[in-house]
Amino acid sequence: MARYQVTLSYDGTEFKGYQRQGIKRTVQGCVEDSLRKLGWTATSIISAGRTDTGVHASGQVIAFDMEWNHTIEEMLSALNAYLPADISARQVCTAASDFHPRFDARAREYRYRVLVEPTRDPLKERFAWRLDQPVDHSVLERSAKAILGEHDFSAYGTPPRAGSSTIRCVTRSEWQMDGNVLRYFICGNAFLYHMVRRLVFVQVEAASGRIDINRLVEQFENGFSDHHGIAHARGLELIKVTYERDTGNSQN
Repeated sequence: MARYQVTLSYDGTEFKGYQRQGIKRTVQGCVEDSLRKLGWTATSIISAGRTDTGVHASGQVIAFDMEWNHTIEEMLSALNAYLPADISARQVCTAASDFHPRFDARAREYRYRVLVEPTRDPLKERFAWRLDQPVDHSVLERSAKAILGEHDFSAYGTPPRAGSSTIRCVTRSEWQMDGNVLRYFICGNAFLYHMVRRLVFVQVEAASGRIDINRLVEQFENGFSDHHGIAHARGLELIKVTYERDTGNSQN
């Protein structure tokens, strides 16, 4: 019996989130169904985090214990043979017997895509939040800098357990502009539920002129009850989970 660490990529559009939910189609459910066809007999895999309905991943990490008398390469090939077309196992390796994808993670990185386009673009919008009006790039850059560092993010999300800390440390907060496509990268030690999407929303509100950028910077930790909202799930992607022993599980 060995513990295996697998990096997953998936298109979250047709899933009701990552976590198994009865008969609903979820990423966890599909992966566990595929593993059972390889001889896995446990009850549940463990993961680095739970993505919401519609959220994508190129660097999700899972782990499970299994008897496997073949090579790592053969496991990767066999698992992908059974996984549905919108999930792919990108990397497999053995891990320490006590490895936990969530609790051992040192950092997580997300990417959020924004498409600025007055007319629909069905191919791009599957993975982006479309805005029909231009935004101020300089405001996005300034707002991103305000997010860096350690803050109480309680105004932007909820902790995984009631009463637990809402303080998080963000080490990367950066917008990249490529024509009409904006990409926001954020990396931190951990994230609250809905935190990234709410941070994207408030930055877009400021860049659209609906929140004064000075107010955003000065009152960042207090939040904005008059501009409460959340960016669309389809623009968000978990791209990397970093561990003490970096396995290179990013698929940028």
